[in-house]
Amino acid sequence: LKIKIDVEIENLDQLFLELPSHENLPKLSILELAGVATLLHNFYNGIENIIKQILFSKGEQLPSSGSWHRDLLNLAESHKVISKNLKLKLVEYLAFRHFFTHAYVLDLYPERMEPLVENASEIYELFKKEIDIFRC
Repeated sequence: LKIKIDVEIENLDQLFLELPSHENLPKLSILELAGVATLLHNFYNGIENIIKQILFSKGEQLPSSGSWHRDLLNLAESHKVISKNLKLKLVEYLAFRHFFTHAYVLDLYPERMEPLVENASEIYELFKKEIDIFRC
């Protein structure tokens, strides 16, 4: 489990080296915004990958319903993998993930992405702190 989590953490750390500052988003082209959106999507997917590995290691059956992404967060909270506070913050990234998966790139607006980019680092640090027990 530790190795699997560490690989995901390493990938997420690399992602943050590429994520621009939220102040720069209005200056970006649509192509560059698409890249930022992809990084935000990857950020949430990396978090989900870690949560899935932890729950799997605990012998938990992973959700498979139509809303399995939301169910996964609820399961992670109920099994004390993440706190309710963190879950509420991650729901915003889940919503963006859903939007990004189903929208056109032309529907990306910097002002909607700014809070996600601005808060991603803080949420990531909180996430790492909460799942640190599973990395031992």
